[in-house]
Amino acid sequence: MDQNNGSVGKTYAYEIKGGTPLKGDIEISGSKNAALGVIAASIMVDGVCTLENVPDILDVHVMFDLLRSLGAKVDALDNHTYRIDPTSINTFRASGPLVSRIRASYYLMGALLGRCGKASIRLPGGCNFGQRPIDLHLKAFQLMGAKGARPSDINSGIVNLEADPLHGARIYLDIVSVGATINAMLAACKAQGKTEIINAAKEPHIVDVANFLNSMGAHIKGAGTDIIKITGVPVLPGNFTYSIIPDQIEAGTYMIAAAVTNGDVTIHNLIPTHMEPLSAKMREMGYQIEEGDESIRVFRYNYDEEVYPTSVKTSPYPGFPTDLQPQTVVLLCSADGQSRMHENVWQNRFQYVPELAKMGANINVYERIAWVNGKTGFRGATVEATDLRAGAALVCAALEAEGTTYIMNAQRIDRGYEHIVQKLRDLGATISRVNHTPEYGEEDTEA
Repeated sequence: MDQNNGSVGKTYAYEIKGGTPLKGDIEISGSKNAALGVIAASIMVDGVCTLENVPDILDVHVMFDLLRSLGAKVDALDNHTYRIDPTSINTFRASGPLVSRIRASYYLMGALLGRCGKASIRLPGGCNFGQRPIDLHLKAFQLMGAKGARPSDINSGIVNLEADPLHGARIYLDIVSVGATINAMLAACKAQGKTEIINAAKEPHIVDVANFLNSMGAHIKGAGTDIIKITGVPVLPGNFTYSIIPDQIEAGTYMIAAAVTNGDVTIHNLIPTHMEPLSAKMREMGYQIEEGDESIRVFRYNYDEEVYPTSVKTSPYPGFPTDLQPQTVVLLCSADGQSRMHENVWQNRFQYVPELAKMGANINVYERIAWVNGKTGFRGATVEATDLRAGAALVCAALEAEGTTYIMNAQRIDRGYEHIVQKLRDLGATISRVNHTPEYGEEDTEA
């Protein structure tokens, strides 16, 4: 992996000198969320598969290491193309420290159940911004005949599942859950009989995982709707090449970065329909959004005109994505007036607000609603990336801010953004990785 994209276990900061409008063109990488689901799904293939457009990010490398720990062969053909041979998998246990590094490791439950009929998995890690139980995942496995799938069966943080055999079922999800939808879909692909997932999540990366599995020989219909139907098959032959979809959250982050810096940026290799919730809100605020077949240009005709406040409410796809909520709050700080952000997915996703306040933001949070008072002006400060998307929001604020900002624990940002430092430099930003900040020790800039 390119040293400019960080490494597992290393702690560093970003130094950003703000105030420069971003200008130019940028290419979006493969979807983090889709890649993690597809890589886990590759465990179930009974042959070799090749993945293209894989993002070069920390979470993806951790997932590949998890596959290797199970016995799979993973070969990098280049930075974005991997050949996976899962036929050498020799265990159904994934309980080492790698599992706790990323939330998506819980997809190994459904994948190993489907492949081995057994799965022993440590509870996953990932960003901490509210309760993220796996009860819906366990409910789905239980309906499909898995023993050990009750929350009370979890022992010392280990989930032990076994099904003899795994069978199809009618699964109603009490709430829309991306993770539970993917996990149930994975397990159902090789289960005996037919499975229906009702009230399924509809995010683009769910469709991508389903398309990957179908290309490997699965029978999945309805992905992208609220009812997914799967007919189990005994074998997934594989021997196919599949390309990961573009990352809508990365694309949205750069759209916002262009807007808050009064820039003019064309973002390539995206799917414009995936961006519609954000594009619509940006148009409401007065930004120009020009769509091509696989591109979006963000700019304004007159930077002296008012930026209008608006209200945003996150919700499952096709609603406004929660993973763009922190970045969008930074955008709302640019408005002429008070805006409102209602977080309708996670309980505690405003924990980054005190960090923005250090930079001059005027935001009042009441339960799940943030009241954002615009036109306060950001200034440089030393702040901390509390999680992946919160860190991306701080990057957007720092690019707009007057002065220099140091973002501590920037490795959390590299979990989901491929080569973000170089991509922003190519747009004219002044940004570097540093081992220390002036408040924490001698500055030491990396190459």
